[in-house]
Amino acid sequence: MDLVRQIFIVIIISIMPRLIPHASSADREVVPLGDKLASDCYFRLVKLAPNQSIKVELPAFESICVVLSGSVNVHVAQDSFEAVGVRTNIWAGSADSVYLGTQHISQITTHNSTAEVAIIGGRCEAKYAPFRIPPAAVETVEVGSAETHSLRKISHILGQNARGRAGNLLVSELFATPGCWSGYPPHKHDEERPPEETQFQEIYHYRFSPPSGFGGQYHYHEGESPSCVMTRDGDTFIVEDGYHPTSTSPGHQGYILTTLVGRHQRSLVQYFDPAHAHLMDKIPGISDMRNKFK
Repeated sequence: MDLVRQIFIVIIISIMPRLIPHASSADREVVPLGDKLASDCYFRLVKLAPNQSIKVELPAFESICVVLSGSVNVHVAQDSFEAVGVRTNIWAGSADSVYLGTQHISQITTHNSTAEVAIIGGRCEAKYAPFRIPPAAVETVEVGSAETHSLRKISHILGQNARGRAGNLLVSELFATPGCWSGYPPHKHDEERPPEETQFQEIYHYRFSPPSGFGGQYHYHEGESPSCVMTRDGDTFIVEDGYHPTSTSPGHQGYILTTLVGRHQRSLVQYFDPAHAHLMDKIPGISDMRNKFK
């Protein structure tokens, strides 16, 4: 029994730093600059009260403001973007966002209503100008099927629409059908060996509808023991390496706000676990999904 307990403790210690539980703070740096597992990433969630402002300054990082709900004004450099945000919540259509560029100080302000925004960043030394990404510019692809329990929709907020205008930061929203899997077949992107795979760090932020929902986040390396944690509404998980499929509980719609930062390039190439690669021909839309990330 003592040996079993010791093994259990080792497993918990090894996986828990990846999972960042939900916190009720109105302004929280979920993944701060210099995080030991996601050094190329930044993730901040802010709930703004009426007539409230926040400042964003991320040296050596590019960043984007994704409006999760409500509406804000965004001022960055010499540019002003008014009334950014058209959703009452994340389930009400595509996001309205502003790419904040690099080497700028930004101010985000509400007026007479509340809002929730995500500030997402990726390490970047090059200089890029800000621009708005309205809902119409968000590219969406449907992957999987109900029959294979893999149906999900991926909305690319910062993807091919930013090629040449941004660094190696990719941002998307994934909407998983109740009881379905995503990140499936299992894939990874922790080695730079194109054209088979490119190296990206990743952050998953989860929401569920209704909020009582939950999911499973799996993580493993070939030849090693796998791990799994329960994900709840508002949790965050860091993926710096390994295969990392997810599942959503039946009766609940799943949502993952995804941050990807390329270590060497902007084009993401996922490497699928050879043990499950045969499923790529059985799950619709896998090729289209891969092409949207390139």
